[in-house]
Amino acid sequence: MAHNGRLTVLTGPSGVGKGTLVKRLLEQHPEIWLSVSATTRDPRAGEEEGVSYFFHPRDTFDALVESGGLLEWAEFASNCYGTPRAPVEQQLAAGRPVLLEIELEGARQVRRSFPDAFQVFLAPPSFTELERRIRGRGTDTEDAIQRRLARASEELNAQNEFDAVVINDDLDQALKQLETHMQLPAD
Repeated sequence: MAHNGRLTVLTGPSGVGKGTLVKRLLEQHPEIWLSVSATTRDPRAGEEEGVSYFFHPRDTFDALVESGGLLEWAEFASNCYGTPRAPVEQQLAAGRPVLLEIELEGARQVRRSFPDAFQVFLAPPSFTELERRIRGRGTDTEDAIQRRLARASEELNAQNEFDAVVINDDLDQALKQLETHMQLPAD
């Protein structure tokens, strides 16, 4: 039976484990469509149009913004990134669950542009644990770590804006909770 899919938005601070969780979710539920962003930056080696990103010249991107064709968008380092509305709506109309993994500001924009979306905040078990994970990557300078932690602290304060909060302490538990929020059939 065909029915409309559900758009789920997943947000959480850097270092909370969104990437790992999403990877596991997609392995177990290949029916989920992970939303593909549009960008004005040039493709990097190995990136495919429509898979990695939808690559657009700036004027095309600006036209999408003007026409309400993006659920959310932002500009970083003189390149624009956003979530095109049309592919999301096509997948939902086909009955597929759609997952959008974005940062806080984008989630706030989606709340206005697509109020039916179900918004999930992925939180760390504690701020101390989040700091441990960020430091554990061993890739950042102390300055970058402090910036990340300050930002994470702000993001954590916004978690009550969300429809649900999932604590990423135990990956299997977090995965089960996310499946429930996305209304996916349990195995």
